[in-house]
Amino acid sequence: MRGENVPLLEVEELVKYFPIKYGLFGKTIGYVRAVDGVSFSIKENSVFSLVGESGSGKSTIAKCVLKLLEPTSGRIVFEGKDITSLRGKSLKWYRRSVQAVFQNPFLSLNPRMKVESIVAEPLKIHLGMKSDEAKEEVYKLLELVGLSREIGSKYPHELSGGQAQRVAIARAIASKPRLLVLDEPTSALDASVQAQILNLLMDLKKELRLSYLLISHDLSVVRYMSDYVAVIYLGKIIEYGSVEELFNYPAHPYTKALLSSVPEPDPATRKLKNRIVLPGEPPSPVDPPKGCRLSPRCPYVQEKCKSSEPELISIGKDHLVRCWLFQ
Repeated sequence: MRGENVPLLEVEELVKYFPIKYGLFGKTIGYVRAVDGVSFSIKENSVFSLVGESGSGKSTIAKCVLKLLEPTSGRIVFEGKDITSLRGKSLKWYRRSVQAVFQNPFLSLNPRMKVESIVAEPLKIHLGMKSDEAKEEVYKLLELVGLSREIGSKYPHELSGGQAQRVAIARAIASKPRLLVLDEPTSALDASVQAQILNLLMDLKKELRLSYLLISHDLSVVRYMSDYVAVIYLGKIIEYGSVEELFNYPAHPYTKALLSSVPEPDPATRKLKNRIVLPGEPPSPVDPPKGCRLSPRCPYVQEKCKSSEPELISIGKDHLVRCWLFQ
């Protein structure tokens, strides 16, 4: 049994640059700095969320963790093993232990396979089950995610969005993983269905003792599900904290702007809430600002913000921020 304080997953100084090719011979003329020195860890039976705008690097981090992309540099450690260079049987062990649920289930489910075959596939590949044994396990998994066994005979196009996402979840948990990467798992669903899927994921976390890496731009979802949250901007973590710390005491100007955009259902509270709008658009990750990456848009910018990048420092229990206002 692993020590209580040993992280399940550790990401250390992760960097992912995409080369920009030009000309007949594909000469590299620059790089898209999608992820630029990101570090975090995920504890067992916990939910860690990455939040930020589109293009901030969230999904690239997820793909590196899933080994769908090779990092430019840095390490990813799972259960104490560096998985960055895994191959063969060791890689198969990792793929069994870390599964994913993506935004659009219809793009991740094979349209030519019935649900029963889709869910049975990881049982056969990762757990070595025979067809009869796998069939019974499929029915148990469908029941676990709130679907009847009759769903097993249907094709993905015959399912509703919520049903299809439940099938995707059933497939993801079939190999008995330790960690699920949830990449915008509810953003393609209707609001009423979103709540059902979120509740299902939280129930499964408790029942199966799962850990989640949640990628989302929906701060309401993040607040409901998370234990810890990292805010990412232009490939760098600019604030990290427990969900209570970060939502109740945001420190970074970018985090404050993000949280101010969350819809407030109570009209009385809505009047008291100040909406913070940062001017302009995020700079290009091809040529990010030299100093703090928010400096071209920040209302509190100082001269040193434009020339020197601040460190990620502690400002409280389970609360880190990368901002010159706190250095």
